[in-house]
Amino acid sequence: MSKKILLPVDLNNPKASLRPLEEALKLLDKDGELHVVSVMQKFGLAMVSGYFDEGFETKALDAFGKALTAWVNENVPDGVNVRPHVLSGTIYDEIIRAANRLSVDVIVMGSHRPEFQDYLLGPNAARVVRHAPQSVFVVRN
Repeated sequence: MSKKILLPVDLNNPKASLRPLEEALKLLDKDGELHVVSVMQKFGLAMVSGYFDEGFETKALDAFGKALTAWVNENVPDGVNVRPHVLSGTIYDEIIRAANRLSVDVIVMGSHRPEFQDYLLGPNAARVVRHAPQSVFVVRN
């Protein structure tokens, strides 16, 4: 059993996180903490962000946070000590950074069936597995 678990959620495909949530709840101590994170990717180049209105990123992060809170409220059972976190940046970097900052015991995350391009580029789950100092439980969807 684990005292602190980090569960990354892809808000672009929220149903894909339901199986990892089930597994995380099985691993979580009765008095443990479930940290649910979702990462909003940055625009990248500064010239790209220039095409958006001022304050767009703040509004987008606010909407992202509301969507994550709604996912948590709909899917995490009552009585679970759950804490949602909205992150911004590169997905795998932010997951690892959050896991370290929160001192979690394990990261439980979903992974889709690999396609050929994933073997060349490496999906986020594979990068987290390779670089996180914590144990990572990857749940196939």
